[in-house]
Amino acid sequence: MKVLAINGSPRKNGNTALLLHEALAPLSEAGWEVETVQLGGKKIQGCRGCEKCAELKNGRCVFDNDMLNELLQKMLAADAMILGTPCYFTDMSAELKALVDRAGFVAYVNGGLFQGKIGAAVVAAGRAGATHAYDSINHMFLMSKMLVPGSTYWNMGFGHAEGEAAKDAFALENMRHLGRAIDWLGKAVIPHMAEYPAA
Repeated sequence: MKVLAINGSPRKNGNTALLLHEALAPLSEAGWEVETVQLGGKKIQGCRGCEKCAELKNGRCVFDNDMLNELLQKMLAADAMILGTPCYFTDMSAELKALVDRAGFVAYVNGGLFQGKIGAAVVAAGRAGATHAYDSINHMFLMSKMLVPGSTYWNMGFGHAEGEAAKDAFALENMRHLGRAIDWLGKAVIPHMAEYPAA
């Protein structure tokens, strides 16, 4: 089984990365293939609403001048994905929003390419707004017919300076539980993926 974590923070070693690391640790220990991709700070444009992906139905975005299509292939190859973001004005980073809009739409108009996959959102916040960012990511998961595991709380941690979220013991335990929940869910459903109900 494979899990893909996408870090939407421009801080490669910031609090979002720290929280993702904690969530991935139980999965790595359980034998999952783990991959992390740094998205924040990279070139990725927003959706242009051209709907060429719906017309061509080739599982790709027609604009191939950034990392979207390469990253979309990684998302399609994964059994589970964890999308992490810092909280910017109560929402996800611009880079992660571009990914969610474009990859989510390509998957949606090509017959639901993400259906049955496991999806989890992780948010790092300085003070407030994390719940809205968390909801925004989950909206794409839920309309994509993905499976969203719960944990001991909403998947968020608090800290402003790099590494400060390491002091949020409650968040760290929540992340570790999230990893264990993804492992449990994956073992329960992935062998039966072909049985996922059609639309």
